[in-house]
Amino acid sequence: MFSGSIPALVTPFRGGAFDEAAFRRLVDWQIENGSAALVPCGTTGEASTLSNAEHHRVIEVCIEQAAGRVPVIAGCGSNDTRNAQLHMNFAKKAGAAAGLCVAPYYNRPSQRGLIAHFSYLAENCDLPIVLYNVPARTVTDILDDTVVELVTKYPDRIIAIKDASGDLSRVADHRMGIGREFCQLSGNDELWLPHAAAGGRGCISVTANVAPKLCAEFHEAIAANELKKARQLNDRLFPLHYAMFSDASPAPVKYALSRVHDWIEPEVRLPLVECSDEAKKAVHEALVSAGVLAA
Repeated sequence: MFSGSIPALVTPFRGGAFDEAAFRRLVDWQIENGSAALVPCGTTGEASTLSNAEHHRVIEVCIEQAAGRVPVIAGCGSNDTRNAQLHMNFAKKAGAAAGLCVAPYYNRPSQRGLIAHFSYLAENCDLPIVLYNVPARTVTDILDDTVVELVTKYPDRIIAIKDASGDLSRVADHRMGIGREFCQLSGNDELWLPHAAAGGRGCISVTANVAPKLCAEFHEAIAANELKKARQLNDRLFPLHYAMFSDASPAPVKYALSRVHDWIEPEVRLPLVECSDEAKKAVHEALVSAGVLAA
């Protein structure tokens, strides 16, 4: 089962195209610095503005470069159920450990619609599913009862949830409703510590893109129940968590990566634009505060 610091990887671009060489270097750097798994083609990976061909190539390169060193949870979300199935089938053939499937966005399905969507995916592809709830982006919230119903109905297929609802009570609600331990991953960096205290097993993180070693050390401290050390690391990371959302994400984290590595560009794809001067200042100060960059 998944646990630890798991970066929601950016998709590097150069001149408008997927920068495969930079992405391969990013994958290696992440693994070398303690990331426990990798998530390509999620929100931070700008999946919604990738063509299907690009989407599949990013997944393929990630799995190829990881070469079995860590599991790859491939972003397979779409607001078109059949397209999500297409992504899942490809990810399965490519060797992904699971598919991260976000609640369909824009369509605003009911809870019955969500159950039908995820049931269709569970019944038509044998790739394990990690539910992804991020209502601030999708508008649709996968409610607790819906999660419980889906996991109960497909216990061997729906194996985890990335919860970015910001509601910490859901960790206990999910566990108590399901009636057993269930892999719950925070989708909010700033809530990683309290989410873990409530029973979470790690975080699918934006910040880990740029501070993988620090995030891995943070999770290790949590797992070892070294609360004092975990708090100290949390305090170092906190300004960075906020800076990553000082402008429309993932522009700040891509800018941060461009400051840490000269082989990655801050380029994002329209309708996103590179982050503002104010955001760049916040990112720089947070990188220095965390010790990622020298003062």
